[in-house]
Amino acid sequence: MTSTQQRAELQRQIWHVANYVRGSVDVWNFKQYVLGTLFYRFISENFAVNILVLFKHKTENKTQFIDASKLFKKDDVGYFAQSIDYDAIAKNDYNLSVSAYVEPEDTREVIDITKLNTELKTTVTKIDKLRSDIDTIVEEIEANT
Repeated sequence: MTSTQQRAELQRQIWHVANYVRGSVDVWNFKQYVLGTLFYRFISENFAVNILVLFKHKTENKTQFIDASKLFKKDDVGYFAQSIDYDAIAKNDYNLSVSAYVEPEDTREVIDITKLNTELKTTVTKIDKLRSDIDTIVEEIEANT
């Protein structure tokens, strides 16, 4: 059997299996499902190797394409990059969201509670002094009227 004949027989067998698996599902719906599944698998297998970033400028009507594959390193970088085994992704229902694997950095302001408490005490003292000064001024105004 020639390679062309083998390829034709393989295609016939694949078509037969696809029809069998499809069952009573409409051909178009089945095609959409299979193509979507194949695309999703391709994306998930090539995600780390071929990274393409789309960036839409807010002030300009332009889209910038960046091939970041040369920047890819397998090192873990805190709050930025994490190498995840394929099995872990599979266990996570093939979730490709970065936030599912890379912990976001806590950028909240760290507040020194001791310093804040000291500032509050100083402010309360100033308020009390101002209130006392206002009371003195009011008493002087009342005495002169």
